[in-house]
Amino acid sequence: MPDDSGLLIVMSGPSGVGKSTVIGRLAERHPLEFSVSVTTREPRPGEVDGTHYRFIDESTYAAMAEAGDLLEWARYGGHGYGTPAAPVWEAVAAGRDVLLDIENDGAMQVKGRFPAAVTIFLLPPGDDELRARLEGRGDTTGVDLERRLAVVAEQVAHARANYDWLVVNDDLERAVDEILRILTVSRRIDA
Repeated sequence: MPDDSGLLIVMSGPSGVGKSTVIGRLAERHPLEFSVSVTTREPRPGEVDGTHYRFIDESTYAAMAEAGDLLEWARYGGHGYGTPAAPVWEAVAAGRDVLLDIENDGAMQVKGRFPAAVTIFLLPPGDDELRARLEGRGDTTGVDLERRLAVVAEQVAHARANYDWLVVNDDLERAVDEILRILTVSRRIDA
């Protein structure tokens, strides 16, 4: 990539870690473009095509995946989701930083196709804090809570072995400051 190209930033983290809050604050402090993913599911109330997702049919999704037009893709709940590659490449080539908010598997697909991508995994401050955050949401209790915490343990172990950077989200501003330092260092390394 040319020296004036942007960064492709991949942010992942377990449910309850505060990823959306961190990304929102990061976007207030650093110019970012967000990729609009495609999905084969129907729009939910209030979702706007082209803003929240691009809603496509199964045959279009399959054709995009087969042609290599998706930077990463996966199926969740019986529906296809993916990141169109062309808009990401165009923005990065034009010098704009692009952030993808995706799960571990998708992050590794992106890293495989674009090794210069900066992968950042947000960690909870600790198991007890994450448990409290998940319980505080009110949508996770009992067996489901234990299942989610087991998934988190797997995600964290995977991240420790595969991500470029791990950031503990114990304080919003400190976490965002650390991510901004990571982006500065990554830009120097890539130049």
